[in-house]
Amino acid sequence: MEKRIVLGIAGGTGSGKTTLAKGIKNALGDNAVLLCHDFYYLKNEHMPYEERCKLNYDHPDSLETELLIEHIKKLKNNENIERPVYSFVTHTRLEETITVKPAQVIIVEGVLLFENPELRNIMDIKVYVDTDPDIRLARRIRRDVHERGRSLDSVLDQYTSTVKPMHDQFVEHSRRYADVIIPEGGYNQVVLSMITDRLKSFLC
Repeated sequence: MEKRIVLGIAGGTGSGKTTLAKGIKNALGDNAVLLCHDFYYLKNEHMPYEERCKLNYDHPDSLETELLIEHIKKLKNNENIERPVYSFVTHTRLEETITVKPAQVIIVEGVLLFENPELRNIMDIKVYVDTDPDIRLARRIRRDVHERGRSLDSVLDQYTSTVKPMHDQFVEHSRRYADVIIPEGGYNQVVLSMITDRLKSFLC
């Protein structure tokens, strides 16, 4: 069986980790698959929409991390998975799933990746993206307003009530588990090239 490598990319909201993950995936093509921790938010379909809007989505308990771990293990074992599709508009999972086939490099990205010990332990390389808080907030506002249909007030309310407190409690301290800490994520072209070149050497 082919050896497979799991690359974990964590960091605060808006840090550039998703851009980094997508940049690596694009460079490696079919040799890599990408899983986002955000895909694995709990369904909460039993709750009215108004109640789902009030949930703390920045706490580890908001995610079905056990399913993500199971899926990574299946991919490492050369098995297909059916990964969830999550709607940030309705705050619940859709009925459909997306089939993901195994690849030599399994890229996993998310804010809370390094908070879970079992998830950390199945990663071969752990990268933490470190970006100035003001830049991260500006990026989050742009994303949530333009891509997720949120109002500016709702984004700022969520940031002050849950995003920043949970970052301080869970995310900031998780950097100590990283093998590499880099600035600016996928916007740092030098680091993107270095990581991509290292992974390409693994594929040879």
